[in-house]
Amino acid sequence: MQYRYMGRTGLQLSVLSYGSWVTFHKQIEDGTADRLMGLSYDAGINFFDNAEGYAFGESEKMMGRVLKTKDWDRSSYIVSSKVYFGWRDPNKPNQTGLSRKHVFEACHEALKRLQLDYLDLYFCHRPDPNVPIEEVVWTMHNLIQQGKVLYWGTSQWSGAEIMEAHRVAQQYGLIGPVMEQPQYNMFERFKVELDYQPVYRNVGLGTTIWSPLAAGFLTGKYLDGIPADSRLAIEGFDWLKNRWLQDQKIEKLKKLIALADRMGVSIASLAIAWTIHNPHVTTAILGATRESQLTENLKALDVLPMLTPGVMEEIEGILGNRPTMDLA
Repeated sequence: MQYRYMGRTGLQLSVLSYGSWVTFHKQIEDGTADRLMGLSYDAGINFFDNAEGYAFGESEKMMGRVLKTKDWDRSSYIVSSKVYFGWRDPNKPNQTGLSRKHVFEACHEALKRLQLDYLDLYFCHRPDPNVPIEEVVWTMHNLIQQGKVLYWGTSQWSGAEIMEAHRVAQQYGLIGPVMEQPQYNMFERFKVELDYQPVYRNVGLGTTIWSPLAAGFLTGKYLDGIPADSRLAIEGFDWLKNRWLQDQKIEKLKKLIALADRMGVSIASLAIAWTIHNPHVTTAILGATRESQLTENLKALDVLPMLTPGVMEEIEGILGNRPTMDLA
């Protein structure tokens, strides 16, 4: 396993990590979660990602039950939660968003579900235009001072929004956000490769990227239909089908699969290796539901040295989607 510093912090994350979005409670049960987290940990993964909104809190409860049974030194692993969407159905006022009330209460509820004394990483899961950024930064700063959170960050924020949070933090002498969790894969590149450039340069930024396999699209398993046990078959995730199952993307995927075949690797391990080839990616979050999937995804570490300038150029030629600044 390789480890990278999270932006300009002193925290090191495994370059591959394991997350629970969609999978925990919806696709797998405790026994499978236990085996997959154990396999991940044994492979050197030290970061496990979660959020209050995943399966309405049941995902964190499941991860908490697994962690409780493990004889792992607490200093050897990192756990995250995220706040914004809430977990109650239906949510009432102040049970979602980034108000001081919800962020404070959501943190304590996440700690209870995960059965932990503190969160290593705490993300604002979305920007909240209804809450002053000063309120958000002060609340996160206070949670860190109270020892409930070690580092705070954002998810799916724009570069401008992150820099505004840093402006407020500098103005009041507070702790600003140090990591962002954006989507990043071969077909989703704008934020990581272009929008965040000023943030990397001016204040530093760690990235814990999600969906390196584009919800499984970059495994090639959807070329012959949608498997019944896949996330695209889950009720309520039709938006994933609409996003990825497009003719132009499918044609590019077929060319990428041909390249992977010539290299003697799987398209999944190639796609994950491509994401961590970017030095601005601290860690890529894996979401495997089977041991065989996780084992295959971990092979991305073996593929990474194979991504020579020539191979990267060939991939770029297939994708043809490098983000550029629109000067029009």
